[in-house]
Amino acid sequence: MGTSVFTYERMSVPTKDLRICQKKDVGRYIFFSSSRDDEAIAYHTEEESMKRSFCITISLLLAAVLAVSSPVFAEKKVIKLSHSHQADFASEIHTAAWIFQQWVNENSDTLEVKIYAANALGEEREAYEGMQLGSGATCVISGTAILNNFTQKIGVLDLPFLWKGYDHVHAVLDGETGAMLAGELEKAGFKVLAWMDSWGYRNVVTSKKEVKTPEDIKGLKLRTIQTPIYVAALNAMGANATPMAFGEVYTAIQIGVLDGFEHGAAVVKAQKMYEVTKYIAMTRHLFGPLVFVYSKAEWEKLSDEEKDVVLQAAVMARDVQRGLAPIREAEAFQFLKDKGMVIHEVDTSTFRENAVAIQNEIAEERGVSDLLELIRSVD
Repeated sequence: MGTSVFTYERMSVPTKDLRICQKKDVGRYIFFSSSRDDEAIAYHTEEESMKRSFCITISLLLAAVLAVSSPVFAEKKVIKLSHSHQADFASEIHTAAWIFQQWVNENSDTLEVKIYAANALGEEREAYEGMQLGSGATCVISGTAILNNFTQKIGVLDLPFLWKGYDHVHAVLDGETGAMLAGELEKAGFKVLAWMDSWGYRNVVTSKKEVKTPEDIKGLKLRTIQTPIYVAALNAMGANATPMAFGEVYTAIQIGVLDGFEHGAAVVKAQKMYEVTKYIAMTRHLFGPLVFVYSKAEWEKLSDEEKDVVLQAAVMARDVQRGLAPIREAEAFQFLKDKGMVIHEVDTSTFRENAVAIQNEIAEERGVSDLLELIRSVD
């Protein structure tokens, strides 16, 4: 099966459903509705210009698959896809996982993808370690931060105030830097299928104090991920970085142990953190790309045809997920405004100036100064 080039576009469709629309002998469209009933993202192969037909909802699709499936004469190879999010299309990770699953299962006679959401195969680090040992998960979609446990060089992607925008992220990860980091991960036993987007930048979210200037953030106890780079980033901004499991944050803010946390708007919405916080300062201090990796040992067991299908599915999932990122972020911000949260821009010039030294220091410690300069040089 040859590799197709995929694109996405916005278009009007009268639906609130996430659905698949198939055309005989051509391919398929996938629609993701936005907050407005008449807006959606359509994803399709570039050669597809024929009129759309055979649109079916997920439930009908599953029924049709069961109805027309031919007898199974050989046991399929099961691809166990693990991720930490709930099985919900509000999640950028689960959305990508579902698209990947649908493509592989419909285009391969020998492979079957099963999704294990909400850490069903163990916490993220356990899932990655299992992949190295050839047990548990076959592939994982996660943030890049967890992979610092396997190669410190990937930490360059999580440096504070590094990214200029979505286009910059894509140009870097789809280019030389992404290829070099993929090589490092391969040494650790992981095959990179695709680099993906978080659905929005990480911002400072607080319960009582509004952050408008660098002075306002000083001393605030803000939860962050328990990785040295994230902690260093917040401390450099003047906050008191407090690593904590995210499941504990809601209560910690509620009882006053924390002043807030840092994360993207989509997470604030999904986890209902608007119930215990009031302000979002648009610091955009971290982006935190996602990565889709496959067990290298399991990858080598696939035939060339199977690898082709898997890569096509990963590209499709990546492109749709990226296309949805700015839309989902905007939707989340509007939702949070409607819930009464105060969202405002922040002059980050001082933060950015201070971040340069942190970027250089961490990059030197990890031996990735060359990668840092390469990222900075990309427009």
